[in-house]
Amino acid sequence: MKKTAFLTLEKAKEITAQIPTPFHLYDEAGIRANARALKKAFSWNKGFKEFFAVKATPNPYILKILHEEGCGCDCATYSELLLAEAVGITGHDVMFSSNVTPRKDMEKARELGAYINLDDATHVDFLAGLGPVPETVCLRFNPGGSFSLGNTIMDMPRDAKYGMTEDQMAGAINRLMKLGTKHFGIHAFLASNTTTNEYYPELASQLFRLAVRLRNATGADFSFINLSGGIGVDYRPEQPRCDIQAIGDGVRMRYEQIMNPAGMGNVAIYTELGRFMLAPFGHLVSTVLHQKHIYREYIGLDACAADLMRPAMYGAYHHITVLGKEDAILDHVYDVTGGLCENNDKFAIERSLPQIDVGDLVVIHDTGAHGFSMGYNYNGKLRSAEVLLKEDGSFQLIRRAETPMDYFATLDVTEFQFHN
Repeated sequence: MKKTAFLTLEKAKEITAQIPTPFHLYDEAGIRANARALKKAFSWNKGFKEFFAVKATPNPYILKILHEEGCGCDCATYSELLLAEAVGITGHDVMFSSNVTPRKDMEKARELGAYINLDDATHVDFLAGLGPVPETVCLRFNPGGSFSLGNTIMDMPRDAKYGMTEDQMAGAINRLMKLGTKHFGIHAFLASNTTTNEYYPELASQLFRLAVRLRNATGADFSFINLSGGIGVDYRPEQPRCDIQAIGDGVRMRYEQIMNPAGMGNVAIYTELGRFMLAPFGHLVSTVLHQKHIYREYIGLDACAADLMRPAMYGAYHHITVLGKEDAILDHVYDVTGGLCENNDKFAIERSLPQIDVGDLVVIHDTGAHGFSMGYNYNGKLRSAEVLLKEDGSFQLIRRAETPMDYFATLDVTEFQFHN
């Protein structure tokens, strides 16, 4: 399959006339359509809610769009809670899923009235030490072992630092009920970036059975089951694309098989999707600065790993489109690099692309999640701008690029003077 950019050369030139590259560009129309497709796929469950994983794309304009489409926020830190609060997302529109949690973070989550998702059984007393326990508390499950679909191992929960054993969950539930908690949720994240439609239904079946066992063992009332994230995107053109309607139907079938006969047909389904919600609807837009001809052919961009860490961090593939050359023959082989003083600062290695010239505008696909948010300042590189391409075709700067003065702003010095 061919991956097509949502940005044309003409629109890119219009934007870059006002906002220099590099920048992350987000497609509002695509984001809204995807949120509606998710909601439709789970419309059979009247309590369904998506809690967008803020860590994926922590920008208030993005959170506002998703909130308008009925989504809440999944927050893991104090700063993410502040961001949700600034957009007006509070109460049970916030899921606080944290680990090794500082007291300040937990206090803020309680102040906002967020759902608290406890990562460890010892956190029950930690939570109780901050005041009366909430009426509803969620518990994170780690089944141990490996998580498999058929003969394929998807991930290794036993190696993950997150969650509790089933016995620990039962003990935590009994302790919380004595402290006054009346309702419970279950949460688990067992695999990342899965591009099979079977992941969510299999995860759901495990959590549904767990909920039934825990209800039978403790008498607890379960109000929701949180399937967390893990639905992936087709980074490579040849990868299958997840069918969210088929996924929703698969979860429904397991729900009807397990939950309804157990008398638990009123339990809500929650999700915490980040990558699936945003990745395909973000591009990193960059300009070609240089060519280099040595043992390989190199194309140097004004973007670097500080703008998109995933390829340098773990060799992740991101598709590349040269705007205006979408239909050109892929008759050149390039390494596409940034300017960091690190040899892993490469967006592509020996990638077949059309002939690329200095000044060409390049789109790096699927950067809408875990793109800007993973940025950093090594080498004094400054993080890029973020731009929203609106449904009507206009565009808006939703985060300006950093300046050298931003980079120096946290230095606690008076004897030096910096000139921008």
